[in-house]
Amino acid sequence: MERKSKERVQPVKKYAGNELRYLKKVLNGEDGPHGSWVTSLEQEFLKIFPGKYAIAMNSGTGTLHSALEAVGVGYKDEVITPALTVFMDTSSILHANAIPVYVDIDLETFNISPSEVEKAITKKTKAIIAVSLYGLPHNISELDKISRKYNIPIIEDHAQTMLAKYKGKTVSVSKGLSSWSFESTKHLSSGEGGILVTNNAKYAEIARKVGGQGYKNLTPSGGMIKFGKSENVQNPQYKRHDTLGWNYRMNEFTAAVALAQLEQLDEKVIKRVSIANRLLEIIGNSEILTPQKIPKNYTHSYYTLGCLLNDKFNWQEFRSKFIEYGGEGFYSAWSVPFNEPAYGEITFKNRFAKDFIKSMKNQKGFKNAEYLQNHLVQFKTNFLVKKDILLQERALKKTLHYFSRK
Repeated sequence: MERKSKERVQPVKKYAGNELRYLKKVLNGEDGPHGSWVTSLEQEFLKIFPGKYAIAMNSGTGTLHSALEAVGVGYKDEVITPALTVFMDTSSILHANAIPVYVDIDLETFNISPSEVEKAITKKTKAIIAVSLYGLPHNISELDKISRKYNIPIIEDHAQTMLAKYKGKTVSVSKGLSSWSFESTKHLSSGEGGILVTNNAKYAEIARKVGGQGYKNLTPSGGMIKFGKSENVQNPQYKRHDTLGWNYRMNEFTAAVALAQLEQLDEKVIKRVSIANRLLEIIGNSEILTPQKIPKNYTHSYYTLGCLLNDKFNWQEFRSKFIEYGGEGFYSAWSVPFNEPAYGEITFKNRFAKDFIKSMKNQKGFKNAEYLQNHLVQFKTNFLVKKDILLQERALKKTLHYFSRK
């Protein structure tokens, strides 16, 4: 995924593979290549993202909550999470009745800082959520060392990162669980959906049960919950549920679309990387924008191209000028989670009373996350038509030229 200055990007439809053909098979009652379409997606996913078990679910948020439950996170436990990430990393912790403990990010890579993670560990720390932001893997080696040192599992949130590599290997999972999202803007999109990968059979079984309404017959690899005429099950004395679960199951239609998208994943990622590299060539050594740093032995899959805007320039003015010159616009960063209105709602406070209120008051001192949040520019990389790509390039050139004269 190295930069190629003259690489041409051909237009392609978002759903250009077997999506419709597979959906028709679902409607006709036909199975996928490995039984059900959900099972087929899980098994095919593991061929690309190495791991022993995959559990497909209805969303990337469902996967995060299930992963936390799988590693035993519960009432008043602490879960370390980056101070700059989507709110769902926080909400999944709250749904598990735990307390989010935020740590600052690295201002160059935009990812969670391992040194800050280690400082935040206490006797109550039950898990660490490591987010790979915008398509760049987090610091895998350092966080793995911390995980082993303190025996704390890591839940890797790769929602924005597909086919990125670390030391020549596709980023997947180490000793904890990894989560991906199939939401509409992601590299692989089935409208909604997500998947967990783990090498731990215990984690896999609990996660599948948590996401599958707690049916006791669910196993790390699947398991039956519908038995038809089975005499053992169709009995008034039969007990079906041994776990408190939610309904995070993926349906057959979503799985069919996701499987078709998976077959095109290489092409989709290459396209985003190509678009990002074209924009990076325009940015060059500009003092106006500083792109997300890619450390040695990492590759980036560019969910978006994240850049830090020099604080000499106004973010809104920069975006307005980009749009004025024909650009579609670009994304800002989310608010740091503890500044979101939902975080202060009484429904959250009631979960922990004084403990939760105290944790809220301690959320401060994340200077990198708060600085980046106010200065971050995310250029889109999911354009399908060449004409649109060229418009973004021209708009960026003109915008940089305009601000270079200020």
